[in-house]
Amino acid sequence: MRKIKYINSIGEELLFSNSAPFILQKFEESQGINNYSFKGVGQDGNTYLGSTLDEKDINLTIALLGKTTEQYSSYREKLYRVFNPKLGEGCLVYDDGIKELKIKCIPEKVPFMKNITQSKGTGLINLTANEPLWVDLLEKRDEIALWAADFEFDLEIPEDTGIDIGHREPSLIVNCLNDGDVETGIRIEFKALATLVNPSLFNVNTREFIRIKKTMAAGEVISISTYFGNKRIISRLNGVETNAFYSIDEDSTFLQLSQGDNLFRYDAESGLDNLEVTIYHYDRYLGV
Repeated sequence: MRKIKYINSIGEELLFSNSAPFILQKFEESQGINNYSFKGVGQDGNTYLGSTLDEKDINLTIALLGKTTEQYSSYREKLYRVFNPKLGEGCLVYDDGIKELKIKCIPEKVPFMKNITQSKGTGLINLTANEPLWVDLLEKRDEIALWAADFEFDLEIPEDTGIDIGHREPSLIVNCLNDGDVETGIRIEFKALATLVNPSLFNVNTREFIRIKKTMAAGEVISISTYFGNKRIISRLNGVETNAFYSIDEDSTFLQLSQGDNLFRYDAESGLDNLEVTIYHYDRYLGV
């Protein structure tokens, strides 16, 4: 069963499905493309340079069913309140039982409603997604360097030999799989178990890297976002969050995930065994 949920910027939401009172009758999305080319003097045809996506248009055809005139009126008022264009961008969540994706969008118009009876009506909701790609509901997570637990309860510890409570994962490399339709940014977390110096992450495929020129204290977490329009570097230590953008190596690249496999290796100038690294990302899709 397909379900569509819209959540506005102040947290109010509406769910459309095949059940009353808010019924989803039709879901449509459309999108234009800009193709760029160059024509030289005397050249036959053009040289293709690239393509970009326009904003995405999303249309929902709905039915609204109430048991009484008063109930129908209340539902219609809630529809207008949730899809108020003055509230700015909201989030549309798509769920067809196989995948759950979301996209930021804004109502293009006040929803149009046509009353069929005093307690039933049909309507059209027009939305525009300025960032035109659907993304996973939750960030995917890949861990490179971490300590893994070696015991479970009920636990018995031999008196003569003791027991290892954990071990360091030996691999310095992780494969981050991008199953989406396009390249995507990532969020990197460097966590210091004890003092370490200048942590870095290296893309084995592209030979690009990002390095933080900083001595990290025990318990410190540095979070690096390379998402388009949201590039930032934040340090968290003892509950205090500070801007650490100043600490990036000037030769660094804000790493991206290509479609398919992406191999990353972590490093540190000193204290490598004290470093835990986690990579997060959203796969991005052209449509649902």
